[in-house]
Amino acid sequence: MCGLPATGKTHIANRIVRYLSFFLDIDTRIFNVGDYRRRLHGARLPADFFDHPNNEYMAKREQACDAALSDLKEFMKKDGVRVGVLDSTNSAHKRRAHIREVLADLKCKIVILESVCDKKELIEQNIKNIHMNTPDYKDADQDAAIKDFNRRREMYIDVYQPVSNDDGSHIKIINNETFVVHNVRGYLPQKVVHFVMNLHLVPREFYLTRHGQSEYNLSGKIGGDSGLTEAGLEYARRLADFAKDVVAKKVEIDEKTGKEIRTDRPARLWTSTLKRTKETAQFIKREPKTFKWDNGDELDWVQFEGRVRRNLDELYAGVCDGLTYAEIKEKYPEEFARRQEDKLTYRYPRGESYMDVTLRLETIVLDIERTREPILIVAHQGIHRLLYAYFMGMPREEAPFVSIPLNTVIALRPHAYGCVEERHVLLSKEEMLKDGQDEPVTSMPMQELADKAKIRSEGKESYSLDPMNPPSF
Repeated sequence: MCGLPATGKTHIANRIVRYLSFFLDIDTRIFNVGDYRRRLHGARLPADFFDHPNNEYMAKREQACDAALSDLKEFMKKDGVRVGVLDSTNSAHKRRAHIREVLADLKCKIVILESVCDKKELIEQNIKNIHMNTPDYKDADQDAAIKDFNRRREMYIDVYQPVSNDDGSHIKIINNETFVVHNVRGYLPQKVVHFVMNLHLVPREFYLTRHGQSEYNLSGKIGGDSGLTEAGLEYARRLADFAKDVVAKKVEIDEKTGKEIRTDRPARLWTSTLKRTKETAQFIKREPKTFKWDNGDELDWVQFEGRVRRNLDELYAGVCDGLTYAEIKEKYPEEFARRQEDKLTYRYPRGESYMDVTLRLETIVLDIERTREPILIVAHQGIHRLLYAYFMGMPREEAPFVSIPLNTVIALRPHAYGCVEERHVLLSKEEMLKDGQDEPVTSMPMQELADKAKIRSEGKESYSLDPMNPPSF
């Protein structure tokens, strides 16, 4: 990575690492020089620490850079296909040449990815995000932190040398609008090029919800294409209100008065092709509106104009589709046992596995990454488990055990250092007579992974696990 501070390098680096490891199953690791600097010299350092003419501070920063580079080299020496990302400013031609020299004996492909950002409003937004999320300014006053970071950035501007053809293979991203690709070859580098062209730095959020309770949910059957129960229809009505009042509203705080300002914003709606998701979205109003984009263009827009996507269909259970857990255990005891052993890779006879679903979700994730408007995604438990695990940075092995309750909207807000989660329960268990989500203990395979997934999801945000929807078979 290469670029001035507040140009989105860490965000891009983390997204690349997440994509390659989750969807391509490639051992990928990020070596953030800032993390090494904090471990060696502490987190709360003054802006003067980044003054390049100061030889003492420069030596300490180079120490952190070399430590990260050394660990990256050791990581890349291991067997197998792997990708290492050195996340730092790497602001000078000399420094970038040094990196190539150190890694030369590995005979690996080296691609420099430079992030360039010269839009004032985008830089200011990036700096605010850095203040809120980076360990350097944890618990610091916002105004003081922003002032300090701007000083740090100015010191880099004075010495920064843009990437040129002399630096070798590189990708230059300019304001996430213009992309320059120079001499980048090979399968993995081209996959990275395609992926980063779908990224942007604009803060955004998206909302995951399962369909309302279906007739199959009520009877304990899996799969199928049944319609909603009365409880499911009630959730659909409440979801329509949530979409109008939350998803389609931008909330800002007036700096002078401190009052909350709510304005309309363009919003998208995606469903699967199955009846229960379409019925869940049926009460959401599709209203024509006109919005002004960030490039100044005005566009006629249909709010929540539904997009039906087959890639969002639930994991297909094959010959077990339409059966209850007890029936599966009775009719196919060997299959039941096999799924107990490895829930991630197990494939139903004539059906799918979680790994199969992961492959068809890659295009969905690329669409989410590049979309700037909030998206309400009405889909299924298996689908949302994988999407949730991807954006929350969970291992794929834990994805099949993530709790995705009925009657709940999960709001996700990705940022450079992770993803913020917020859960909204729109219909409580007390308001439902029966939810059909209770399962036999034997349908909880690989208990250790299930416990880890529960701890991870509960640890991200303080919410209580909805007892009406435990992790499923």
